[in-house]
Amino acid sequence: MVTFTLALLFLIGGYFVYGRFVERIFSPDPKRQTPAITQADGVDFIRMPNWKIFMIQFLNIAGLGPIFGAIMGAQFGTASYLWIVLGTIFAGAVHDYLSGMLSIRHGGESLPEVIGRYLGNSTKKVFCVFAIILMVLVGAVFVSGPAELLAGMTPANLDFIFWITVIFLYYVLATLLPVDKIIGRIYPLFAIALIFMAVGILVMLYVKSPQLPEMWESMGTKYDPNPIFPMMFVSIACGAISGFHATQSPLMARCMENERHGRPIFYGAMVTEGIVALIWAAAATWFFGEHGIEYVNGQGQTVAYSGAKVATLISQDWLGTAGGILALLGIVAAPITSGDTALRSARLIVADFLHVSQKSIRSRLVISIPIFLVTIAILVYSLSDAQGFKIIWRYFAWCNQTMAVFTLWAITVYLTMKQKNFYITLLPALLMTCVCSTYLCIAPEGFSLPAPWAYGIGGVCTLAGLILFMRWRRMYAYN
Repeated sequence: MVTFTLALLFLIGGYFVYGRFVERIFSPDPKRQTPAITQADGVDFIRMPNWKIFMIQFLNIAGLGPIFGAIMGAQFGTASYLWIVLGTIFAGAVHDYLSGMLSIRHGGESLPEVIGRYLGNSTKKVFCVFAIILMVLVGAVFVSGPAELLAGMTPANLDFIFWITVIFLYYVLATLLPVDKIIGRIYPLFAIALIFMAVGILVMLYVKSPQLPEMWESMGTKYDPNPIFPMMFVSIACGAISGFHATQSPLMARCMENERHGRPIFYGAMVTEGIVALIWAAAATWFFGEHGIEYVNGQGQTVAYSGAKVATLISQDWLGTAGGILALLGIVAAPITSGDTALRSARLIVADFLHVSQKSIRSRLVISIPIFLVTIAILVYSLSDAQGFKIIWRYFAWCNQTMAVFTLWAITVYLTMKQKNFYITLLPALLMTCVCSTYLCIAPEGFSLPAPWAYGIGGVCTLAGLILFMRWRRMYAYN
Protein backbone atom coordinates (compact mmCIF):
# COMPACT_ATOMS: atom_id res chain seq x y z
CA MET A 1 0.00 0.00 0.00
CA VAL A 2 2.99 2.33 0.40
CA THR A 3 3.59 2.50 -3.36
CA PHE A 4 -0.09 3.20 -3.99
CA THR A 5 -0.20 5.92 -1.31
CA LEU A 6 2.92 7.64 -2.65
CA ALA A 7 1.51 7.50 -6.18
CA LEU A 8 -1.77 9.04 -4.99
CA LEU A 9 0.02 11.87 -3.15
CA PHE A 10 2.28 12.51 -6.13
CA LEU A 11 -0.77 12.89 -8.38
CA ILE A 12 -2.39 15.40 -6.05
CA GLY A 13 0.87 17.31 -5.61
CA GLY A 14 1.38 17.36 -9.38
CA TYR A 15 -1.76 19.45 -9.81
CA PHE A 16 -0.55 22.16 -7.44
CA VAL A 17 3.13 22.19 -8.47
CA TYR A 18 3.48 21.22 -12.13
CA GLY A 19 -0.02 22.41 -13.00
CA ARG A 20 0.81 25.90 -11.74
CA PHE A 21 4.13 25.77 -13.64
CA VAL A 22 2.34 24.98 -16.92
CA GLU A 23 -0.26 27.68 -16.21
CA ARG A 24 2.48 30.30 -15.79
CA ILE A 25 4.00 29.28 -19.13
CA PHE A 26 0.69 29.77 -20.95
CA SER A 27 -0.14 32.97 -18.99
CA PRO A 28 -3.97 33.09 -18.95
CA ASP A 29 -5.45 36.59 -19.19
CA PRO A 30 -8.38 37.12 -16.77
CA LYS A 31 -9.33 40.34 -18.60
CA ARG A 32 -9.71 38.74 -22.04
CA GLN A 33 -13.34 38.06 -23.00
CA THR A 34 -14.02 34.39 -23.62
CA PRO A 35 -16.09 32.86 -26.47
CA ALA A 36 -18.93 32.16 -24.01
CA ILE A 37 -19.36 35.93 -23.81
CA THR A 38 -18.43 37.11 -27.29
CA GLN A 39 -20.21 34.33 -29.25
CA ALA A 40 -23.13 33.36 -26.99
CA ASP A 41 -25.73 31.49 -29.09
CA GLY A 42 -27.85 29.63 -26.52
CA VAL A 43 -26.85 26.23 -27.98
CA ASP A 44 -23.10 25.57 -27.68
CA PHE A 45 -21.72 28.92 -26.45
CA ILE A 46 -23.38 29.26 -23.04
CA ARG A 47 -21.93 30.60 -19.78
CA MET A 48 -22.12 28.08 -16.94
CA PRO A 49 -20.83 27.96 -13.33
CA ASN A 50 -17.26 26.71 -12.87
CA TRP A 51 -18.26 23.75 -10.67
CA LYS A 52 -20.67 22.54 -13.33
CA ILE A 53 -18.13 22.98 -16.14
CA PHE A 54 -15.60 20.93 -14.12
CA MET A 55 -18.15 18.17 -13.54
CA ILE A 56 -19.03 18.06 -17.24
CA GLN A 57 -15.39 18.11 -18.35
CA PHE A 58 -14.53 15.32 -15.90
CA LEU A 59 -17.41 13.17 -17.12
CA ASN A 60 -16.68 13.99 -20.77
CA ILE A 61 -13.15 12.61 -20.52
CA ALA A 62 -13.74 9.83 -17.94
CA GLY A 63 -15.00 7.08 -20.22
CA LEU A 64 -14.13 3.40 -19.99
CA GLY A 65 -10.41 4.18 -20.05
CA PRO A 66 -9.74 5.03 -16.38
CA ILE A 67 -11.76 2.00 -15.26
CA PHE A 68 -11.60 -0.77 -17.86
CA GLY A 69 -8.29 0.53 -19.25
CA ALA A 70 -6.75 0.60 -15.77
CA ILE A 71 -8.01 -2.93 -15.10
CA MET A 72 -6.35 -4.14 -18.32
CA GLY A 73 -3.24 -2.13 -17.47
CA ALA A 74 -3.02 -3.80 -14.04
CA GLN A 75 -2.22 -7.03 -15.88
CA PHE A 76 1.22 -5.51 -16.55
CA GLY A 77 1.94 -5.24 -12.79
CA THR A 78 2.70 -2.11 -10.78
CA ALA A 79 4.37 -0.55 -13.81
CA SER A 80 0.83 0.67 -14.49
CA TYR A 81 1.11 2.97 -11.43
CA LEU A 82 4.13 4.72 -12.93
CA TRP A 83 2.47 5.35 -16.28
CA ILE A 84 -0.75 6.62 -14.68
CA VAL A 85 1.07 9.06 -12.38
CA LEU A 86 3.80 10.33 -14.70
CA GLY A 87 1.61 10.21 -17.79
CA THR A 88 -1.17 12.18 -16.10
CA ILE A 89 1.01 14.94 -14.63
CA PHE A 90 3.56 15.48 -17.39
CA ALA A 91 1.59 14.49 -20.50
CA GLY A 92 -2.18 14.06 -20.16
CA ALA A 93 -3.01 17.06 -17.98
CA VAL A 94 -0.64 19.32 -19.95
CA HIS A 95 -2.25 18.11 -23.19
CA ASP A 96 -5.79 18.72 -21.88
CA TYR A 97 -5.06 22.14 -20.37
CA LEU A 98 -3.21 23.64 -23.31
CA SER A 99 -5.60 22.26 -25.95
CA GLY A 100 -8.52 23.75 -24.01
CA MET A 101 -6.81 27.11 -23.59
CA LEU A 102 -5.89 27.27 -27.28
CA SER A 103 -9.54 26.68 -28.13
CA ILE A 104 -10.51 29.61 -25.89
CA ARG A 105 -7.87 31.85 -27.47
CA HIS A 106 -9.22 31.03 -30.92
CA GLY A 107 -12.90 31.68 -30.33
CA GLY A 108 -13.86 28.20 -29.10
CA GLU A 109 -12.55 26.46 -32.23
CA SER A 110 -12.82 22.69 -32.40
CA LEU A 111 -9.60 20.67 -32.34
CA PRO A 112 -9.14 20.21 -36.13
CA GLU A 113 -9.35 23.99 -36.60
CA VAL A 114 -6.64 24.50 -33.97
CA ILE A 115 -4.50 21.76 -35.52
CA GLY A 116 -4.82 23.44 -38.92
CA ARG A 117 -3.58 26.74 -37.53
CA TYR A 118 -0.27 25.28 -36.41
CA LEU A 119 0.33 22.18 -38.54
CA GLY A 120 -1.11 23.41 -41.85
CA ASN A 121 -4.35 23.09 -43.80
CA SER A 122 -3.46 19.69 -45.30
CA THR A 123 -2.89 18.26 -41.83
CA LYS A 124 -6.16 19.84 -40.73
CA LYS A 125 -8.11 17.98 -43.43
CA VAL A 126 -6.52 14.64 -42.57
CA PHE A 127 -6.99 15.26 -38.87
CA CYS A 128 -10.63 16.26 -39.33
CA VAL A 129 -11.43 12.89 -40.91
CA PHE A 130 -9.35 11.15 -38.27
CA ALA A 131 -11.16 12.97 -35.45
CA ILE A 132 -14.63 12.16 -36.81
CA ILE A 133 -13.69 8.47 -37.12
CA LEU A 134 -12.51 8.46 -33.51
CA MET A 135 -15.67 10.24 -32.28
CA VAL A 136 -17.86 7.69 -34.03
CA LEU A 137 -15.79 4.81 -32.63
CA VAL A 138 -16.15 6.28 -29.13
CA GLY A 139 -19.91 6.60 -29.62
CA ALA A 140 -20.13 2.93 -30.63
CA VAL A 141 -17.64 1.52 -28.08
CA PHE A 142 -19.10 3.45 -25.15
CA VAL A 143 -22.56 1.98 -25.67
CA SER A 144 -21.65 -1.68 -25.15
CA GLY A 145 -19.82 -1.40 -21.82
CA PRO A 146 -22.57 0.35 -19.83
CA ALA A 147 -25.29 -1.70 -21.56
CA GLU A 148 -23.58 -4.91 -20.35
CA LEU A 149 -23.43 -3.59 -16.77
CA LEU A 150 -27.04 -2.37 -16.77
CA ALA A 151 -28.32 -5.65 -18.21
CA GLY A 152 -26.66 -7.46 -15.29
CA MET A 153 -28.40 -5.19 -12.76
CA THR A 154 -31.95 -5.31 -14.16
CA PRO A 155 -34.65 -7.98 -14.85
CA ALA A 156 -34.12 -10.40 -17.71
CA ASN A 157 -36.61 -8.64 -20.00
CA LEU A 158 -34.44 -5.50 -19.83
CA ASP A 159 -31.64 -7.21 -21.72
CA PHE A 160 -28.44 -6.05 -23.41
CA ILE A 161 -30.17 -4.93 -26.64
CA PHE A 162 -32.79 -2.97 -24.68
CA TRP A 163 -30.13 -0.94 -22.86
CA ILE A 164 -28.12 -0.35 -26.04
CA THR A 165 -31.27 1.15 -27.59
CA VAL A 166 -32.01 3.33 -24.57
CA ILE A 167 -28.44 4.62 -24.32
CA PHE A 168 -28.22 5.40 -28.02
CA LEU A 169 -31.51 7.31 -27.96
CA TYR A 170 -30.09 9.35 -25.11
CA TYR A 171 -27.00 10.02 -27.27
CA VAL A 172 -29.25 11.38 -30.00
CA LEU A 173 -30.92 13.85 -27.65
CA ALA A 174 -27.63 14.93 -26.04
CA THR A 175 -26.12 15.54 -29.48
CA LEU A 176 -28.98 17.69 -30.77
CA LEU A 177 -30.26 19.69 -27.78
CA PRO A 178 -28.54 22.79 -26.31
CA VAL A 179 -25.69 21.88 -23.96
CA ASP A 180 -27.50 23.19 -20.87
CA LYS A 181 -30.77 21.28 -21.46
CA ILE A 182 -29.60 17.70 -20.84
CA ILE A 183 -25.82 17.63 -20.33
CA GLY A 184 -25.80 20.62 -17.99
CA ARG A 185 -28.62 19.19 -15.84
CA ILE A 186 -27.92 15.46 -15.76
CA TYR A 187 -24.12 15.46 -15.56
CA PRO A 188 -23.86 16.72 -11.95
CA LEU A 189 -25.90 13.68 -10.86
CA PHE A 190 -23.73 11.37 -12.92
CA ALA A 191 -20.63 13.01 -11.43
CA ILE A 192 -21.87 12.33 -7.90
CA ALA A 193 -22.30 8.64 -8.74
CA LEU A 194 -18.83 8.46 -10.33
CA ILE A 195 -17.18 10.23 -7.38
CA PHE A 196 -19.00 7.93 -4.91
CA MET A 197 -17.66 4.95 -6.81
CA ALA A 198 -14.07 6.21 -6.73
CA VAL A 199 -14.16 7.32 -3.08
CA GLY A 200 -15.88 4.06 -2.03
CA ILE A 201 -13.23 1.86 -3.65
CA LEU A 202 -10.45 4.13 -2.32
CA VAL A 203 -11.74 3.89 1.26
CA MET A 204 -12.06 0.11 1.02
CA LEU A 205 -8.49 -0.14 -0.27
CA TYR A 206 -7.33 1.25 3.08
CA VAL A 207 -9.95 -0.60 5.14
CA LYS A 208 -9.05 -3.97 3.63
CA SER A 209 -5.38 -3.00 3.21
CA PRO A 210 -4.66 -5.79 0.69
CA GLN A 211 -1.12 -6.99 0.14
CA LEU A 212 -0.26 -5.01 -2.97
CA PRO A 213 3.25 -5.45 -4.42
CA GLU A 214 5.66 -2.62 -3.60
CA MET A 215 7.66 -1.21 -6.50
CA TRP A 216 11.03 -1.49 -4.72
CA GLU A 217 10.39 -5.15 -3.86
CA SER A 218 8.68 -6.41 -7.01
CA MET A 219 6.87 -4.98 -10.02
CA GLY A 220 4.11 -7.50 -9.32
CA THR A 221 2.93 -10.37 -11.46
CA LYS A 222 2.80 -9.59 -15.16
CA TYR A 223 -0.18 -11.50 -16.56
CA ASP A 224 -0.28 -9.93 -20.01
CA PRO A 225 2.18 -11.66 -22.39
CA ASN A 226 2.57 -8.55 -24.54
CA PRO A 227 5.55 -6.20 -23.95
CA ILE A 228 4.90 -3.35 -21.50
CA PHE A 229 6.11 -0.87 -24.09
CA PRO A 230 4.08 0.06 -26.05
CA MET A 231 1.07 -2.12 -25.17
CA MET A 232 0.47 -0.82 -21.62
CA PHE A 233 0.80 2.79 -22.83
CA VAL A 234 -2.12 2.22 -25.19
CA SER A 235 -4.23 0.07 -22.85
CA ILE A 236 -4.25 2.76 -20.14
CA ALA A 237 -5.23 5.54 -22.50
CA CYS A 238 -7.72 7.80 -20.75
CA GLY A 239 -6.05 7.23 -17.38
CA ALA A 240 -2.77 8.84 -18.46
CA ILE A 241 -3.08 10.70 -21.78
CA SER A 242 -5.86 10.60 -24.36
CA GLY A 243 -6.27 12.44 -27.65
CA PHE A 244 -10.03 12.14 -27.20
CA HIS A 245 -9.82 14.64 -24.33
CA ALA A 246 -8.65 17.43 -26.63
CA THR A 247 -11.81 16.99 -28.70
CA GLN A 248 -13.88 17.51 -25.55
CA SER A 249 -12.06 20.54 -24.16
CA PRO A 250 -13.52 22.94 -26.79
CA LEU A 251 -17.04 22.03 -25.58
CA MET A 252 -16.24 23.51 -22.18
CA ALA A 253 -14.01 26.25 -23.61
CA ARG A 254 -17.23 27.63 -25.11
CA CYS A 255 -18.81 27.85 -21.64
CA MET A 256 -16.05 29.39 -19.49
CA GLU A 257 -16.21 33.00 -18.34
CA ASN A 258 -12.57 33.48 -17.38
CA GLU A 259 -9.26 32.08 -18.65
CA ARG A 260 -8.07 31.72 -15.05
CA HIS A 261 -10.51 28.87 -14.61
CA GLY A 262 -8.64 26.72 -17.12
CA ARG A 263 -6.25 25.00 -14.71
CA PRO A 264 -8.87 23.63 -12.28
CA ILE A 265 -11.20 22.68 -15.14
CA PHE A 266 -8.81 21.15 -17.69
CA TYR A 267 -5.69 20.18 -15.74
CA GLY A 268 -7.75 19.38 -12.63
CA ALA A 269 -10.21 17.12 -14.44
CA MET A 270 -7.35 15.08 -15.92
CA VAL A 271 -5.66 14.68 -12.53
CA THR A 272 -9.01 13.58 -11.07
CA GLU A 273 -9.31 11.00 -13.82
CA GLY A 274 -5.75 9.84 -13.13
CA ILE A 275 -6.73 9.30 -9.49
CA VAL A 276 -9.72 7.17 -10.58
CA ALA A 277 -7.44 5.13 -12.86
CA LEU A 278 -4.89 4.63 -10.07
CA ILE A 279 -7.60 3.44 -7.66
CA TRP A 280 -8.88 0.88 -10.16
CA ALA A 281 -5.38 -0.26 -11.11
CA ALA A 282 -4.68 -0.98 -7.42
CA ALA A 283 -8.02 -2.73 -6.90
CA ALA A 284 -7.48 -4.83 -10.02
CA THR A 285 -3.94 -5.72 -8.89
CA TRP A 286 -5.47 -7.17 -5.72
CA PHE A 287 -8.23 -8.91 -7.68
CA PHE A 288 -5.89 -10.65 -10.12
CA GLY A 289 -3.62 -11.66 -7.24
CA GLU A 290 -6.61 -13.30 -5.49
CA HIS A 291 -8.47 -14.76 -8.48
CA GLY A 292 -6.10 -14.80 -11.46
CA ILE A 293 -7.12 -13.37 -14.82
CA GLU A 294 -9.42 -16.22 -15.87
CA TYR A 295 -12.38 -18.10 -14.44
CA VAL A 296 -14.43 -21.17 -15.32
CA ASN A 297 -17.96 -20.37 -16.51
CA GLY A 298 -21.13 -22.46 -16.17
CA GLN A 299 -20.23 -24.53 -19.22
CA GLY A 300 -16.84 -25.51 -17.80
CA GLN A 301 -15.02 -23.18 -20.19
CA THR A 302 -12.05 -21.05 -19.14
CA VAL A 303 -12.88 -17.40 -19.84
CA ALA A 304 -10.79 -14.27 -19.33
CA TYR A 305 -12.29 -11.70 -16.95
CA SER A 306 -13.71 -8.70 -18.78
CA GLY A 307 -13.30 -5.19 -17.40
CA ALA A 308 -17.04 -5.08 -16.67
CA LYS A 309 -16.94 -8.35 -14.70
CA VAL A 310 -13.90 -7.33 -12.65
CA ALA A 311 -15.47 -3.94 -11.83
CA THR A 312 -18.75 -5.63 -10.86
CA LEU A 313 -17.17 -8.25 -8.61
CA ILE A 314 -14.91 -5.76 -6.82
CA SER A 315 -17.76 -3.28 -6.27
CA GLN A 316 -20.13 -5.90 -4.88
CA ASP A 317 -17.48 -7.61 -2.75
CA TRP A 318 -16.09 -4.42 -1.17
CA LEU A 319 -19.18 -2.20 -0.97
CA GLY A 320 -21.99 -4.69 -0.41
CA THR A 321 -25.18 -4.96 -2.45
CA ALA A 322 -26.46 -1.39 -2.09
CA GLY A 323 -23.03 0.24 -2.25
CA GLY A 324 -22.08 -2.02 -5.14
CA ILE A 325 -25.11 -0.89 -7.14
CA LEU A 326 -24.28 2.78 -6.52
CA ALA A 327 -20.66 2.15 -7.53
CA LEU A 328 -21.74 0.37 -10.70
CA LEU A 329 -24.00 3.30 -11.58
CA GLY A 330 -20.91 5.49 -11.35
CA ILE A 331 -19.04 3.11 -13.64
CA VAL A 332 -22.00 3.18 -16.05
CA ALA A 333 -22.08 7.00 -15.99
CA ALA A 334 -18.45 7.34 -17.10
CA PRO A 335 -18.72 5.84 -20.61
CA ILE A 336 -22.25 7.16 -21.24
CA THR A 337 -21.14 10.72 -20.52
CA SER A 338 -18.20 10.34 -22.89
CA GLY A 339 -20.18 8.67 -25.67
CA ASP A 340 -22.80 11.42 -25.86
CA THR A 341 -20.30 14.27 -26.02
CA ALA A 342 -18.22 12.32 -28.56
CA LEU A 343 -21.12 12.41 -31.03
CA ARG A 344 -21.79 16.03 -30.12
CA SER A 345 -18.12 16.80 -30.83
CA ALA A 346 -18.40 15.03 -34.19
CA ARG A 347 -21.33 17.31 -35.07
CA LEU A 348 -19.41 20.43 -34.10
CA ILE A 349 -16.23 19.33 -35.91
CA VAL A 350 -18.16 18.80 -39.16
CA ALA A 351 -20.07 22.06 -38.66
CA ASP A 352 -16.87 24.04 -38.08
CA PHE A 353 -15.18 22.45 -41.08
CA LEU A 354 -18.14 23.20 -43.37
CA HIS A 355 -18.85 26.57 -41.69
CA VAL A 356 -22.48 25.63 -41.02
CA SER A 357 -24.29 27.47 -38.21
CA GLN A 358 -25.77 25.18 -35.56
CA LYS A 359 -28.46 27.50 -34.23
CA SER A 360 -31.38 25.73 -35.91
CA ILE A 361 -32.40 22.15 -35.16
CA ARG A 362 -32.63 21.49 -38.89
CA SER A 363 -28.96 22.28 -39.49
CA ARG A 364 -28.01 20.08 -36.54
CA LEU A 365 -30.06 17.19 -37.94
CA VAL A 366 -28.52 17.50 -41.41
CA ILE A 367 -25.06 16.95 -39.94
CA SER A 368 -26.02 14.52 -37.16
CA ILE A 369 -28.09 11.94 -39.08
CA PRO A 370 -25.14 10.59 -41.16
CA ILE A 371 -23.06 10.44 -37.97
CA PHE A 372 -25.79 8.44 -36.21
CA LEU A 373 -26.11 6.02 -39.13
CA VAL A 374 -22.37 5.30 -39.29
CA THR A 375 -22.28 4.79 -35.51
CA ILE A 376 -25.18 2.33 -35.70
CA ALA A 377 -23.44 0.40 -38.50
CA ILE A 378 -20.25 0.03 -36.42
CA LEU A 379 -22.32 -0.98 -33.39
CA VAL A 380 -24.17 -3.66 -35.38
CA TYR A 381 -20.84 -5.04 -36.62
CA SER A 382 -19.46 -5.21 -33.07
CA LEU A 383 -22.52 -7.19 -31.96
CA SER A 384 -22.56 -9.54 -34.95
CA ASP A 385 -19.01 -10.84 -34.46
CA ALA A 386 -17.66 -12.44 -31.30
CA GLN A 387 -14.39 -10.53 -31.70
CA GLY A 388 -16.05 -7.40 -33.09
CA PHE A 389 -16.01 -5.35 -29.91
CA LYS A 390 -12.40 -6.27 -29.09
CA ILE A 391 -11.27 -5.28 -32.60
CA ILE A 392 -13.11 -1.95 -32.47
CA TRP A 393 -11.72 -1.24 -28.99
CA ARG A 394 -8.14 -1.81 -30.18
CA TYR A 395 -8.54 0.48 -33.17
CA PHE A 396 -10.19 3.06 -30.92
CA ALA A 397 -7.28 2.88 -28.46
CA TRP A 398 -4.64 3.38 -31.17
CA CYS A 399 -6.59 6.18 -32.87
CA ASN A 400 -7.04 7.80 -29.48
CA GLN A 401 -3.32 7.93 -28.73
CA THR A 402 -2.41 8.94 -32.29
CA MET A 403 -4.72 11.93 -31.96
CA ALA A 404 -2.76 12.97 -28.86
CA VAL A 405 0.39 12.95 -31.01
CA PHE A 406 -1.15 15.46 -33.46
CA THR A 407 -2.34 17.67 -30.62
CA LEU A 408 0.97 17.67 -28.74
CA TRP A 409 2.92 18.61 -31.88
CA ALA A 410 0.48 21.44 -32.65
CA ILE A 411 0.81 22.83 -29.11
CA THR A 412 4.61 22.53 -29.35
CA VAL A 413 4.55 24.67 -32.51
CA TYR A 414 2.32 27.22 -30.77
CA LEU A 415 4.64 27.48 -27.75
CA THR A 416 7.64 27.86 -30.05
CA MET A 417 5.95 30.65 -32.02
CA LYS A 418 5.11 32.45 -28.77
CA GLN A 419 8.69 31.99 -27.51
CA LYS A 420 7.53 29.97 -24.53
CA ASN A 421 8.96 26.80 -22.97
CA PHE A 422 8.05 24.24 -25.64
CA TYR A 423 9.79 21.32 -23.92
CA ILE A 424 6.71 20.71 -21.74
CA THR A 425 4.93 19.32 -24.82
CA LEU A 426 7.88 18.37 -27.04
CA LEU A 427 8.99 15.55 -24.73
CA PRO A 428 5.47 14.04 -24.42
CA ALA A 429 5.06 14.45 -28.20
CA LEU A 430 8.22 12.44 -28.84
CA LEU A 431 7.18 9.75 -26.33
CA MET A 432 3.71 9.33 -27.84
CA THR A 433 5.12 9.35 -31.38
CA CYS A 434 7.30 6.42 -30.36
CA VAL A 435 4.40 4.67 -28.58
CA CYS A 436 1.96 4.93 -31.50
CA SER A 437 4.42 4.07 -34.29
CA THR A 438 5.81 1.10 -32.35
CA TYR A 439 2.30 -0.11 -31.45
CA LEU A 440 1.23 -0.02 -35.10
CA CYS A 441 4.22 -2.18 -36.01
CA ILE A 442 4.08 -4.72 -33.17
CA ALA A 443 0.36 -5.09 -32.38
CA PRO A 444 -1.63 -8.11 -33.67
CA GLU A 445 -4.13 -5.75 -35.31
CA GLY A 446 -1.22 -3.82 -36.84
CA PHE A 447 1.69 -5.24 -38.85
CA SER A 448 2.69 -7.89 -36.25
CA LEU A 449 6.40 -7.27 -36.84
CA PRO A 450 9.09 -8.83 -34.61
CA ALA A 451 9.95 -6.68 -31.59
CA PRO A 452 13.43 -5.55 -32.82
CA TRP A 453 11.92 -4.31 -36.09
CA ALA A 454 9.00 -2.61 -34.34
CA TYR A 455 11.22 -0.82 -31.83
CA GLY A 456 13.64 0.18 -34.58
CA ILE A 457 10.90 1.67 -36.76
CA GLY A 458 9.37 3.41 -33.75
CA GLY A 459 12.75 4.94 -32.91
CA VAL A 460 13.27 6.10 -36.49
CA CYS A 461 9.81 7.72 -36.61
CA THR A 462 10.51 9.52 -33.33
CA LEU A 463 13.90 10.75 -34.49
CA ALA A 464 12.38 11.90 -37.79
CA GLY A 465 9.76 13.90 -35.89
CA LEU A 466 12.45 15.58 -33.78
CA ILE A 467 14.59 16.41 -36.82
CA LEU A 468 11.64 17.90 -38.72
CA PHE A 469 10.66 20.01 -35.72
CA MET A 470 14.19 21.33 -35.13
CA ARG A 471 14.56 22.13 -38.81
CA TRP A 472 11.23 24.01 -38.81
CA ARG A 473 12.25 25.85 -35.62
CA ARG A 474 15.49 27.07 -37.18
CA MET A 475 13.69 28.24 -40.31
CA TYR A 476 11.00 29.98 -38.24
CA ALA A 477 13.61 31.77 -36.11
CA TYR A 478 15.54 32.82 -39.24
CA ASN A 479 12.42 34.27 -40.90
